[in-house]
Amino acid sequence: MWQTATITEIRPETPHATTFRLAVPSWVGHLPGQHLMLRLTAEDGYVAQRHYSIASAPDDSGHIELTLDHVEDGEVSGWFHTVAEPGDTVEVRGPVSGFFAWPGDRPALLVGAGSGVVPLMSMVRHHRARGLDVPLRLLVSARSPEELIYAREYGAETTPVFTRGAPEGVPVGRMAAAHVAPLLAERPPGGWEAYVCGSNGFAEHASRLLVAAGQPVDRIRIERFG
Repeated sequence: MWQTATITEIRPETPHATTFRLAVPSWVGHLPGQHLMLRLTAEDGYVAQRHYSIASAPDDSGHIELTLDHVEDGEVSGWFHTVAEPGDTVEVRGPVSGFFAWPGDRPALLVGAGSGVVPLMSMVRHHRARGLDVPLRLLVSARSPEELIYAREYGAETTPVFTRGAPEGVPVGRMAAAHVAPLLAERPPGGWEAYVCGSNGFAEHASRLLVAAGQPVDRIRIERFG
């Protein structure tokens, strides 16, 4: 069922990514890693619909957050980044898909790139909000520190990888075995459940690194975009 959602806050994250907080009074709740369907309807009746990962942790506030890249020529993301203001309304439906969801009941190894970190951040926030003891690690790739979404929120659980520019003394380059192997070596009780999110190319690359480091194929969950 479609529901009306009202934008209550707009918060820049990077030069190209912004978080939009939505009030959805009848939201049924979600699991970290799930996404929703979002629909915009123009005055002439034209409808544009997209799927977006939910960035916020589950709570009972009646609010959810989406973090959207400003995609060049993107109908929906373009509207959000150039037109939307607090008080504007959109339609949402969901949550959708449980395959990529993490309820917090098993050790989670999260690997993302760019805006692929959005559903993973929902997991990190859930882990913190509930004070969970289950191990969680996040390996996140960005072009530079300026392009690292949620940079202000990361803690000891997170290892950033920068592919184009990095602070002095930090290596620059693509995610590699040297980043993944130490995390797999931790081997928590029961082993890791790996969650990979990013572009098609990144998802394939990260999955190969995980398998090469010893992660079972059947314990890798992948969410792709693009």
